[in-house]
Amino acid sequence: MIDVIKEEIKNYVLGLGADDVGFGSVSEYKSPQSPAVGTIFPEAKTMIVIACKESSTCESDNKRIAMGGRLDIMEFMKSCNYKLCRYLERKFKFKAMSTPVSYPLNMVREAKYGLVADFSQRHAAYAAGLGNWGRHNLIIHPLLGSRVLFTTVLCNEELPPDPKVTEDLCIQCNICVERCPGHALDEEGKTQEMKCLKYSQPYGIAGNMYFWKKFIDGTPDEQKKMMSSPEYMSLYQAVIVGFQYNCFNCYMLCPVNK
Repeated sequence: MIDVIKEEIKNYVLGLGADDVGFGSVSEYKSPQSPAVGTIFPEAKTMIVIACKESSTCESDNKRIAMGGRLDIMEFMKSCNYKLCRYLERKFKFKAMSTPVSYPLNMVREAKYGLVADFSQRHAAYAAGLGNWGRHNLIIHPLLGSRVLFTTVLCNEELPPDPKVTEDLCIQCNICVERCPGHALDEEGKTQEMKCLKYSQPYGIAGNMYFWKKFIDGTPDEQKKMMSSPEYMSLYQAVIVGFQYNCFNCYMLCPVNK
C-alpha cells in the first residue's frame, strides 16, 4: 500500500511540471553545517525532493535576463512546494512542511550571516537519490546534469527511500575551477563563499555594507554622486528582488548532460 502511495505522489509531482522527484529518509540527511531536520519538523520522517532543470536563460550575457530566469524557476518551485504540501495533507492526511528553495535565510552570526541555510537542498537531493557530488560542490543529476535546482517537502509518513546515486558523474574536466572568477573552488571539496559572493552577488550584504561605509565617510558632494550612481541603483533593485546573481559559471558551464 505504501508503495502505491509513493507512486501516486511521484506522479502528482511530475504532473506539476517538475523534471524528477526523489524520496529520502530524514535519517540519511547529512548536512555538515545546517541544523538537524528535527529542529524544523520533529516528526519528519521522509524528504520528498523535487528537481527542476533551469532553462538556457542562465547562459545569457545579460545578467538581468539570466537572473530573471532564475527568479522564474524559483517561483515555479515555490508553487510546487505549496501544492505538494496541500496534496499530502488533503489526500493522505499526512503532516507536511515545505523548505525554501533559497531565501529566507538565518542572518545571525552563528549561521554566517545567511551563508548556512536552515535546510540544505543539495544534501537532501543526494540523500533522495537525485544525483552525486561534482567538483563544483553541486549535485549532478544523472539525466539533468548540473543545471538543476532542488526543493524539498518534509512529511511525517515513512515512505520507501530511493537508492542513492553511487556512480561518479563528474568527469573531472575542471572547467568549473578554471572559469571561476573568484577562484572559490581552488580547494577541492570546499567552496570559499566570500570569494564566490564577490562575483556572484556583488550587490548582496557585503556590497551593501561597503557602499554605506563609503557613503558615511564621503563628503556631501561625494554622497550626492553616490545616491545617483549605478551601484546604488543596483543595490536598491537587489533589495526589492531579494538577491541578484551575476555569475552562473560553475552551474552553467558544466558539460555533463548539458
